[in-house]
Amino acid sequence: MATTVTARWHGILRYSSSDAVLIALSLVYAGLLLSMPSIPLIALGLWWTANTVAHNFIHTPFFRARSLNRVYSLYLSALMGFPQELWRQRHLRHHRGDDRPFQVTPNVIVETIVVLSVWLLLALTIPRFFASVYLPGYLAGLSLCFLQGHFEHAGGTTSHYGWLYNWLFFNDGYHLEHHRRPGVHWTRLPLEVRDGRSSHWPPVLRWLDSLTLEYLERIALRSPRLQRYVLASHERAFRALLPAIPGARRITIVGGGLFPRTALILGKLSPEASLTIVDAKRDHLTVAQPFLSDQVELREQFFDPRTDDGGDLVVIPLSFIGNRQEVYGNPPARAALVHDWMWNRQGTGVRVSWLLLKRLNLVTR
Repeated sequence: MATTVTARWHGILRYSSSDAVLIALSLVYAGLLLSMPSIPLIALGLWWTANTVAHNFIHTPFFRARSLNRVYSLYLSALMGFPQELWRQRHLRHHRGDDRPFQVTPNVIVETIVVLSVWLLLALTIPRFFASVYLPGYLAGLSLCFLQGHFEHAGGTTSHYGWLYNWLFFNDGYHLEHHRRPGVHWTRLPLEVRDGRSSHWPPVLRWLDSLTLEYLERIALRSPRLQRYVLASHERAFRALLPAIPGARRITIVGGGLFPRTALILGKLSPEASLTIVDAKRDHLTVAQPFLSDQVELREQFFDPRTDDGGDLVVIPLSFIGNRQEVYGNPPARAALVHDWMWNRQGTGVRVSWLLLKRLNLVTR
């Protein structure tokens, strides 16, 4: 039975029976709009449909028959509130990198009439809904589309290889690969060579790349209240784990410049220990020095976790530049306290803060 259905779809669809999923989801979205419309649904639906269904339909029209593609384009125009032929011209101009003027074709005219008819129907029959729900959701959706397009190319065309985003958005994250070969079907993009810019964040969240850990540290430097919170939350974690490291007399703190919370806490909890801060950036050490006593040694160098530190304890920061798993597998000292994200449990660990999404893990030799 499944083979028969697949063969039937394959006879209708031009490139892949997988496109049936996109068609079906666009119909589901229409059903949701009719049954439970809301500002978030309209906004998220427009953004998602534009970057999955409509985007793939532009490059690889779903149907073999031209008439079916025309009907589906009219449907998407009504669903998204934007003439698909204009959407197509705009997007292909983006791929070409030119300023070719938009063409007022018969398809543009018909699709524009469809969109205006839908809007007029909503405005006349349910004006309050049109003004207070549909239009705000529509404008929010266009804003999300703008953010998506901007951050896909800010600083150069960039891909995102996270499995969740690419599952939800049908491999839209393979953006650099798509630009190299725009005609490749979305199901085959993961097979393309990856050798360009990538980001850990999906496009609409890519502004988070600017919120580096160093940036957040510098915010802490300007806020005594934030400093007190950071010290208190980290001190609780260190208090819980230090008893498992008896006799820790030589402690190395990696990347402890800027606001040196680890050195301040360990100076309080282990006053008999000698503390050394190792940081590759001199200006970080310069900023940290006024917070510290003269007994804390400051060392400007890059920390190599493959080298035995010769001490009793090494503290690794969340911003550690290097192989964190290498530290977990072979600690560079008798014990290592490793700052990590909340969800990464290794060895014996405790939560630092839900707000900071951090935990502190202890591993020993």
